[in-house]
Amino acid sequence: MKRTVVDASQLELTDKVVTIKRVTKVVKGGRNMKFTALVVVGDGNGHVGCGLGKATEIPDAIRKGKEAATKSLVTVALDENNSITHDFVGKFGSAEVLLKKSPEGTGIIAGGPARSVCELAGIKNIRTKSLGSNNKQNVVFATINGLSKLKTPEEVAKMRGKSVEEVNA
Repeated sequence: MKRTVVDASQLELTDKVVTIKRVTKVVKGGRNMKFTALVVVGDGNGHVGCGLGKATEIPDAIRKGKEAATKSLVTVALDENNSITHDFVGKFGSAEVLLKKSPEGTGIIAGGPARSVCELAGIKNIRTKSLGSNNKQNVVFATINGLSKLKTPEEVAKMRGKSVEEVNA
């Protein structure tokens, strides 16, 4: 996954725990319990990241997940409606998330894991559909993958050597 490096020290980040799983390993002496926390962080202004934390206690797993998420922040290209700039399909593993641009007043139409990512990224108007796997972890990673690959009209125009008006037409 291509990630843009963002300096997290200057951002006001909020975090949201998407899921906590209890993992049990059966060993000779009994069972070993550990916890895995999937955490999404964002500043509500075009920066979002997710991370996985694993520990023997839930608070430690959440803290580790938050640290991992702040290290993996991506920048999201937003338009004037606080929506994405174009439709895109994000993929991770067997999970695919369709991200559709929406007009003002639509709101966030998304399932649980994708909704968390969109809210923390600062997107106000979007429609999403989870295709393929419904595994929460893979859906979150697919959503972030799709958001990180979005391009602004200016970037597309520069890449093609045209003006923004020619690209939008």
